[in-house]
Amino acid sequence: MKKLGEFVVSTLVGGLLIVVPVYLAILLLLKAMQSVAGIARPFAMLLPSWLPAEHLLSLLFVLIVCFLIGAAVRTPTGRAIRERIERVFFERMPGYTLLRSLTQRLAGKDEENVWKPALAEIEEALVPAFIIEELEDGRFTVFVPSVPTPLAGAVYILSPERVHPLDVPFTQAVKSVSRWGSGSKELVAAMKKDAGARHLEARV
Repeated sequence: MKKLGEFVVSTLVGGLLIVVPVYLAILLLLKAMQSVAGIARPFAMLLPSWLPAEHLLSLLFVLIVCFLIGAAVRTPTGRAIRERIERVFFERMPGYTLLRSLTQRLAGKDEENVWKPALAEIEEALVPAFIIEELEDGRFTVFVPSVPTPLAGAVYILSPERVHPLDVPFTQAVKSVSRWGSGSKELVAAMKKDAGARHLEARV
């Protein structure tokens, strides 16, 4: 009964962490479209009446603004401003850092502050995990997700010999967790390759 309760709670939390940001993003998009509707209305009158031109133009204006902001933050000055805003405002919001890291990994970015797939030794077992950061003494902070909800789980601080980084895409590791461990043999194979390489380096 206890395990059933933990499963229900972890699954619910994992679902909320996915649904809530999407829901909020849609609400913000609709709100932004309403804000620019006055600008789009004169242009919409020039188009056929059967076309929902006002909504389409409002959406187009919002997307153009988002594109321009995205282009601006790619510049050195824009990147510095974005990082400052994140530190002051967004990083204080629960779950923001987590979602940002997941988004970066899904986008293919390989940065130091982004999760890296690994297998961690917990008790007498190997469990799928993600390396969050490396401590100054060489230990790792790892996040061990709950099955089948990758966004819920537990955090451990482990010595380096108990953490085995994997040479697999982030999406593959998440897929294995969300599929109740299906595909774990590829994760173990990636760990064996990594362990073998380190063993050869130690012998040399």
